[in-house]
Amino acid sequence: MEPARLSDPQDWVAKHGDYLFRTALLRVRDGTVAEEVVQETFLAALQARERFAGQSSERTWLVGILKHKIMDHFRRSAREQPDPVEDVAQKDLDDQFDDTGHWQRGAGGPKEWADPSGALDRQQFWQALKVCLGKLPPRAASVFALREIDDLPSEEICSTMKISKANLWVMLHRARMQLRRCLEGSYMGVHRER
Repeated sequence: MEPARLSDPQDWVAKHGDYLFRTALLRVRDGTVAEEVVQETFLAALQARERFAGQSSERTWLVGILKHKIMDHFRRSAREQPDPVEDVAQKDLDDQFDDTGHWQRGAGGPKEWADPSGALDRQQFWQALKVCLGKLPPRAASVFALREIDDLPSEEICSTMKISKANLWVMLHRARMQLRRCLEGSYMGVHRER
């Protein structure tokens, strides 16, 4: 089987621009910043196109570069805006989440959340999640997206965002609680009525 080949770089914006922009916007929550990281992605891809090994599709390769550019953005932002560690009762964390940071069964979450794979398949869920992420403080939304959407390890997130592991868990806890309330009021409320 022949390895994948890159298309003409002049076609990249038309073929992949909208997808990359939506992917970036979900993570950085600012249209201007999303445009910047997509532009940086195309520039980096143009400079590295000779090294494309063809082991993935062109879009997958570009998304990989985009994720690195988003991480670079978060690193720059973390240096510019330190976020103080806030005190949250450890009992809240223990009651709602297990050791891996996932909801504990019987912790009071909506019944619809028992099957997250079904909810993830619904376009309405992603639209509601995007709206709810937009209501979070920017750093909390970034941390949540890196951990839960991009599935990055805690150590990498802490290093990128210049935060302690304790602060990471506090931020994730608060983001999850705010998202839960928001989703219960929007997506889950709509879903239950049907």
